[in-house]
Amino acid sequence: MERGQSRRQVTAMKQSLFDQGYLDEQFIQLEELSDDANPNFVEEIVILYYRDSSRLVSSIEQTLERSPLDFNKLDSIMHQFKGSSSSIGAKKVKAECTLLGEYCRARNAEGCMRSFQQLKREYSVLKKKLEAYFQLARQAGQLESARCPK
Repeated sequence: MERGQSRRQVTAMKQSLFDQGYLDEQFIQLEELSDDANPNFVEEIVILYYRDSSRLVSSIEQTLERSPLDFNKLDSIMHQFKGSSSSIGAKKVKAECTLLGEYCRARNAEGCMRSFQQLKREYSVLKKKLEAYFQLARQAGQLESARCPK
């Protein structure tokens, strides 16, 4: 495949992530921080995000399983997750974190459970989409690293 065509595919894939509401302008700001000295900056940040946030997802799951439900603890963990998601531009994940926080403050356990299930879906979908994006970018020669978010 021609390199120009590959780059157009990368651009189109990234645009689709914005068009579908998965990413926001923070992702662009991260990309602007990449340079010749660190061309894989965004991918490395996303890898760190998924490593750290997987711990937060586990903490939320454990908190939701306890009875009685500690809404304050859940809200605190969710707030950390929302901040991390915001930092990479994970728009849908951030929105679900906001909703989960609202359910926590309303002390609505059922709403928390439903919202967390949706949050996990959005988190998983974004991870798969970003893995595909970074793989295509590497194939197009726009990234050097062969690592994907774990």
